[in-house]
Amino acid sequence: MAEEQKPFKVSSQSNRRLSKIPSIDGVSDKAKLLVIVIVVAGLSGFGGSWLQNRSDTGLVTGSVGNQKKIVTSQSQLISQIAKTVGPSVVSVNVSITSDSSNNSGFGLFGFSQPEQQQAAGTGIIISSDGLIVTNRHVVPAGTTNVSVTLSDGTELKNVAVIGRTSDSDTMDVAFLKINNTGGHKLSPATLGDSGTVQVGDNVVAIGNALGQFQNTVTSGIISGYGRSLQAGDSSGNSSSSESLVDLFQTDAAINEGNSGGPLVNLNGQVIGINTAVAGDAQNIGFAIPINDVKGLINQVVKTGKFSRPYLGVRYVQLTADVANEFNLSVQNGAFIAPSSDPSNPSVAPDSPAAQAGLKAGDVITVLNGKNVDQNHSLTALLSQHQPGDKVHLTVLRSGKTLHITATLGTAPAN
Repeated sequence: MAEEQKPFKVSSQSNRRLSKIPSIDGVSDKAKLLVIVIVVAGLSGFGGSWLQNRSDTGLVTGSVGNQKKIVTSQSQLISQIAKTVGPSVVSVNVSITSDSSNNSGFGLFGFSQPEQQQAAGTGIIISSDGLIVTNRHVVPAGTTNVSVTLSDGTELKNVAVIGRTSDSDTMDVAFLKINNTGGHKLSPATLGDSGTVQVGDNVVAIGNALGQFQNTVTSGIISGYGRSLQAGDSSGNSSSSESLVDLFQTDAAINEGNSGGPLVNLNGQVIGINTAVAGDAQNIGFAIPINDVKGLINQVVKTGKFSRPYLGVRYVQLTADVANEFNLSVQNGAFIAPSSDPSNPSVAPDSPAAQAGLKAGDVITVLNGKNVDQNHSLTALLSQHQPGDKVHLTVLRSGKTLHITATLGTAPAN
């Protein structure tokens, strides 16, 4: 049995101290949370304590008989969602080669040799011909072999990694392709609209909890959205840190193995991809809104290839609190917060943003006629485009409104 890899640990940062990686579109350090990103072992999702909590706090009213009916009805609904969505969820099994230094004791000369590790995560089938979306940390650099296990226990071994976002990218996604389905009929998941999700909405998470190669189901609610955090591995090695932005926060029950799995609404539609959990807290999990990924999904389904459109700015997703903190006149938009680290500028040098004249302190409020707000992040709007597309930006700078055109590039490799 494959072992699920140990989690990433995420260190807290202040709002003004931006991430160290200059090649990403969008970083907010507003969230001061200690978070764990499961490296091939993510969230389980949404502990079943929700119904119990409602009963304990008196929010479920009426007779005991009525309460039982409500609980039974909710349980039946979750069971039906599991049956409907389950066939679209796969366990992702990977072999990873890494160099391990070994000092043999022969003088001053040590040597390194490749070391094989086995790990497991979760993926979501997005097309009947075998395309799968998952987290990039499920299939990290050094992955040499990938297979998937279907919900019925069938293992398919001829699986390729089509592409993955770079480790410096704020969107933690990768795409796989089953090259030989072995005659098995695949069931693509139904994608929902994450832009309509509200705090308090009921959700269900399905995935390969604990790397056991079988789907588990948990439930909960959306606790918040627009969350941003800084991730690092459990060893505390800052060199492996990752910046993640525009995430749903959930009261998820956390289990390793669920990274890359679906977070679905009560209609059985995928509204998020489970990605991270809080390390020093209970029932705090994070998922990528599916709207942020739809542009990439459409691209891969249409062309079979993966490339990430790139603007080259680090931004804070504005809320009323953030706007007040930075003394801004608007409460919606992508704020290119000034960086205190010269080696990590808010606008990447020679990027499309730099060439278009964007500067630290700018607030991008509109992209191609669409407002940048908490339901439509800059990351989500950019992901609807392709490298080479021209985008028209409305920018607020020092109280003046500017109209800027930028030509998107391709996100740089690691």
